[in-house]
Amino acid sequence: MSNIRDDFEDVKILDNFYQTSAFFPMPVVLVGTVAEDGQTNLGPYSLCFPHVISGKHAMMLIARGTSNTAANIRRTGLASLNFIPDERAYLENCVILGFPGETTAEKMKNSIFTLLPSRRDAPGAGPFPQLVGESVQVFECTWDPSHPHQSHGLEHHYLLQIDRIVMHHKWRQALVSGGEFPRLPIDYGYRDSLHFWFTKGRKPWPVDLPKGHGVDVGTVLFQANRIDPDVTWEPEACAELVGVPRVFLKTVLSGCVERAKARGVRVITPGFLHELRDKRAEERTTPLSLLAKLKQVFATHGED
Repeated sequence: MSNIRDDFEDVKILDNFYQTSAFFPMPVVLVGTVAEDGQTNLGPYSLCFPHVISGKHAMMLIARGTSNTAANIRRTGLASLNFIPDERAYLENCVILGFPGETTAEKMKNSIFTLLPSRRDAPGAGPFPQLVGESVQVFECTWDPSHPHQSHGLEHHYLLQIDRIVMHHKWRQALVSGGEFPRLPIDYGYRDSLHFWFTKGRKPWPVDLPKGHGVDVGTVLFQANRIDPDVTWEPEACAELVGVPRVFLKTVLSGCVERAKARGVRVITPGFLHELRDKRAEERTTPLSLLAKLKQVFATHGED
């Protein structure tokens, strides 16, 4: 740490600050929408991020309001978010598909991607955007027009509610049972008037949660039995939660009690917790413990 230099300098904050005034890694998503003639339009976007992570589950897409993608979303209310793998040919084609001013028919002639039928099961509600077959995963979404989308200038914001997530078998197995991560591209944007800049992500590596930051069994049991007098906890069940950071404990306990009452469960056991928190138990050959599942959640959404 002794080599760190205090030589920070001010950078003027310009429009498109994420690429003109900073280095900001972004995803690469092919947004599928339906054009007026029924053809699927593919538009590459990097300003597409999780916006609502509980409840309705939604992504926020920032787009040029006059683009084919934006116009199609406003007209149909539908979109598919296709997360393509990190392959140079795919990213080069994304740059071509993102060139402004072309009609859907004109630009889709240059697409190298395979289009497959939507997996939505809502007959009569389509036509839905087709899916990019080369994708690692696809979010099939519906636009929530209650969120104001018009912003200053050409910039529009579209809140896309996630209706369905589909992914290829290999990655679904890795998601539910553990294993290899997909290699997804990272975009640094259009920086120098000549190029878009992409980079590969390295293989993910784990970092253990800090020890000694949870609570003891007695603390969990005391708080658990104060949540609702109609639901009691076995001490062994409380022991499953000793790794939960104190700031999350009441929320976790309340959620467990709410679900227990909905199922008519009067005594919460370790088995009930494993079943409750392992949302994909029926898909696994070896279910994860509750604590292991919670560690994943805290590692992603933890607070300082």
